[in-house]
Amino acid sequence: MSRWSNAIALAAGLLVARPALAQPRAPQAPAGQANVTLPTVVEHVDAVYPPDKLAQGVDTTVEVLVTVERNGTVGDAQIAVSGGEAFDAAALAAVRRWRFSPATRDGVPIRARIRVPFHFAPEPHPPVPVPPGAPTDTPPPDAVPPPGPLAPATKPPANKPPADKHTHSHGEPPAELDSGLALPHAVAEPGKPIEIHVQGRPNPPRRGASDFRLGRAVLDSAPRPTTADLIKSAPGFHVMRPEGDAVAQRVSLRGFDADHGQDIQFTVGGTIPLNQPSHIHGQGYADLNVLIPETVRSLRVLEGVYDPHQGDFAVAGSVDFDLGVEERGVRATASYGSFDTKRLVAIFAPAGQSEETFGAAVVRTTDGFGEGVRGSISGGFTGQYRFELPGDLSALVHLSSYGARSTVAGVLRRDDIDRRIVDFYGAYPDTSARSQSAAATRTQASFSLQRTGDDGSEASFGLWGAYGTYRSRLNFTGYTQRSRLRPTWAGRGDLIEQSNDDGGFGARASYRTRRYEAASWLKAQLTLGADAEAHSIDQAQNLLEAPQNETWDRRVDTTVRSLRIGAFADALFTFSRWARLRGGLRADFISFDIDDRLGNQVPAFREETHFIGYRRTAAGIAWGPRATLEVDPLPSLRLFAAYGRGYRSPQARQLEEGEQAPFATVHSYEAGARYQYEPARLSATLVAYETRLSYDLAFDAEEGRLERIGPTTRRGLVAYLQANPLTGFNASISATFVRATLDSPPPPTPENPTPPYVEGQSLPYVPPVVVRTDVSYRRALGTFRGKPLVARAGYGATFLSPRPLPYAQEARTVFVVDASLGLRRDFVEIGVDATNLFNARYADTEYVFVSDWRTSDIPSHLPARHISAGSPLTILGNLTFYL
Repeated sequence: MSRWSNAIALAAGLLVARPALAQPRAPQAPAGQANVTLPTVVEHVDAVYPPDKLAQGVDTTVEVLVTVERNGTVGDAQIAVSGGEAFDAAALAAVRRWRFSPATRDGVPIRARIRVPFHFAPEPHPPVPVPPGAPTDTPPPDAVPPPGPLAPATKPPANKPPADKHTHSHGEPPAELDSGLALPHAVAEPGKPIEIHVQGRPNPPRRGASDFRLGRAVLDSAPRPTTADLIKSAPGFHVMRPEGDAVAQRVSLRGFDADHGQDIQFTVGGTIPLNQPSHIHGQGYADLNVLIPETVRSLRVLEGVYDPHQGDFAVAGSVDFDLGVEERGVRATASYGSFDTKRLVAIFAPAGQSEETFGAAVVRTTDGFGEGVRGSISGGFTGQYRFELPGDLSALVHLSSYGARSTVAGVLRRDDIDRRIVDFYGAYPDTSARSQSAAATRTQASFSLQRTGDDGSEASFGLWGAYGTYRSRLNFTGYTQRSRLRPTWAGRGDLIEQSNDDGGFGARASYRTRRYEAASWLKAQLTLGADAEAHSIDQAQNLLEAPQNETWDRRVDTTVRSLRIGAFADALFTFSRWARLRGGLRADFISFDIDDRLGNQVPAFREETHFIGYRRTAAGIAWGPRATLEVDPLPSLRLFAAYGRGYRSPQARQLEEGEQAPFATVHSYEAGARYQYEPARLSATLVAYETRLSYDLAFDAEEGRLERIGPTTRRGLVAYLQANPLTGFNASISATFVRATLDSPPPPTPENPTPPYVEGQSLPYVPPVVVRTDVSYRRALGTFRGKPLVARAGYGATFLSPRPLPYAQEARTVFVVDASLGLRRDFVEIGVDATNLFNARYADTEYVFVSDWRTSDIPSHLPARHISAGSPLTILGNLTFYL
């Protein structure tokens, strides 16, 4: 009899354990918390019955304590009642992929802990199991649930409004569009208590129509070679890598040529700032390579400056990287492809821990495209650990470290390419050109605490520290420079050596009060916060003569010490259920101590009475009022209007003694609308904006850094559509149109009698039109030798209109498509990534300036077009093991 029962069980295949669910009913708050509503399921995944327990026919129940975050994701899951090791693991693996409509208190989303029982029992007619990584296939919303206590209810009760209506009226829309249909009932079993307590990291409210949240559904759509490539999917963003893998990527956003980060505030977990002030290569330099792309759980992209939390460098906007690993266990991915590229990633995410607890490491090496002049080698590590402390405290420890070195091909003159003197993907044979390289390291750590009170108040505190090094040797102009210390020295090559060593530390703290009810139609809430950071920076810039790399001129030798202290007040007023007014004031104090050892160069006739050097101090305060108004004329439509004033701190070396630090101030205005049709299915956003910047920066090839060019104005439109019409299918498309103009250029000088900028001209390097599309599809294909097969496919496409250049020049159109494919069976996945799928020949960046590469007998002193080639078709094969 035992033999026959075993055979029948094996023939039936894998059985599925369903969560033990109550009959449909409206969620009720625990006693004493009548203003609290419980989480409801929006997307669920059945647990897979352990195959090695089939023959035994075990019938058991596992109870899991689940922490539901404010955005509806599962933050933590722990076994409360064990049903055996194998069943515990199956229950945890399933519940971590659930999605909820979050718990609320007074209509405000809160973190909550609930108890979810899973009942494992063999069934005579088991459904097809849902493998890890597969989409959730739920019945249609009008399906009639089968009878029985284990059947999940799929039809909402008549007296229970859809979860998204409540969220739209009182809280925030979902952070991202997930597949799955609504299951609006409490996850509970009769007689089983639901525990509620508030904890953890605050979930920031949306600020205007240009506050975008991107989750893994969007980020996984196309290949992402670097962390910077993740932000390509946000409207108006474009990312370039003209100077190799060891130099921060060049970024543009909504009409801003943010270069290496000067106009975008980058943070990790809302705590660690990535922008480095007064960096030698560019103010606000932000090397995103310190993060591993696979560990970024989601992005918050706020375009514009409307949130009082936004500080230094939030001129075009801000980006916050939320780190976490959803699928628990051990994962290792080995990749090999074009140009002898090798990459290995290992991720450890212990089961039973929060998604924010993980460790990851990556190493990568490549010869690079084009004559082997773009080779690089890099390695990185990221680790996090979240744990609970007494008193409803939640703590997070973070550590990241990264290092890279690469050779750089530099720029090429277009006329030399056209004359076939040099190949489009090549480099000049000149010794100085072949000596270009870069190296960088960064190590950062943080410790943060969060606490949410039972009354809805929240408090957070974080400490961070970081140390980064940067070295580069770049030649943009060939042989045009003359020594400033020895004017008779010339023609030794314009190989600019830059170095920047930055040690910084800081702290952030905030407190949000409970929500006060001033009247039946008016509620108010206040947030107070402060942050501080201090930096000690050593930097130098010299000219080198290749190949011995001998210094033949010194341009910069400076030590900068800076201190920034910021404080803000942020208020929220809710008028009935139809309107909300958010806003407040931010103030930042910054002081500088500059030891400029090459400042105030002494003329030759005074060398006997004075020494070179200029020690000075400067300070300033930046004020920033911000406000956002939201109105809901319809349940599915929200209108926005916003204003904010932000700032960018000055480059320390440009300050004079006692100067009131001349912050670059930006006035940002926008009006827009967001329409949502079943928030898990369709979201459309349209925004009109204007930004006015008091003074802008542009790249100076002669010095290899950014210089001032005067005040600027940008006006534009942004359209963004995100859709999830089918289970497993996700699509997003954005189009940004902008007119960016220079209001008042710098006047001619004896040193530069014909400046490249004129009043009213379009800002250089900024594409007027940016269109981005991301599409992905994931589907279960059935089984192969008893194991499920899951396929995925996706692509991302970027279109850039011609970009204006100095001296009335214009760059060419860019259209690039990236794609990926993958097939997973059980613990093994094979995949292929292709960047620049159609092998488009395009320039990653284009410049116009004077250069002399000695390719002509008569050097020209007229500005010429220069390009940095974009990568050709690159294919990378991937093999991943999930253990």
